[in-house]
Amino acid sequence: MSIEFLLTSLIVVLAPGTGVIYTLAVGLGRGARASVLAAFGCTLGILPHIAASVAGLAAILHTSAVAFQALKIAGVIYLLYLAWRTLQEKGALAVDDREGARPRRPLAIVTTGFLINILNPKLSIFFLAFLPQFVALDAASPTLTMLWLGGVFMAMTFAVFVVYGVAASAVRAHVVSRPQVMAWMRRIFAGAFAALGLRLALQER
Repeated sequence: MSIEFLLTSLIVVLAPGTGVIYTLAVGLGRGARASVLAAFGCTLGILPHIAASVAGLAAILHTSAVAFQALKIAGVIYLLYLAWRTLQEKGALAVDDREGARPRRPLAIVTTGFLINILNPKLSIFFLAFLPQFVALDAASPTLTMLWLGGVFMAMTFAVFVVYGVAASAVRAHVVSRPQVMAWMRRIFAGAFAALGLRLALQER
């Protein structure tokens, strides 16, 4: 494993995307423990993309316009759904300690994070182009090497997302106690989800 792989992976993981936005929102709305669950779900969502790259399925996604468009549309719809839910105070930024509010089940937090990443066709194509570059031509087992590199990428993703989420939860008390601030935060996060959905809709293979 090269330093180039680690640096490139860190840059990719640190870049704000749907997973980062979701983890930050959960940290603000539900606290540190929930943000760790969100980070875990987003990390799990990488597994299918790694498996697709190893199996060569990502190549099909890259060459098939129909497959790419189908997955892209599903991703766009889900991001817009998250934006709408956030505005309705029922999504990632919903506050659990409101009077009469029902705590969201841990499985639901993890599942949402998982779906956010699995419905991102660019992630599969990224791994198709990214992982093979760091596999030596004379590697004894290229498949195991790709799985190892993918595991390292997932570990970095989880660690960075946990930092994002816990940092957001640290300022939670200063945000949720101010209704006007929470209202603006919901609009900002809803707008971020919608903007990411629009960006995905406009992307080409």
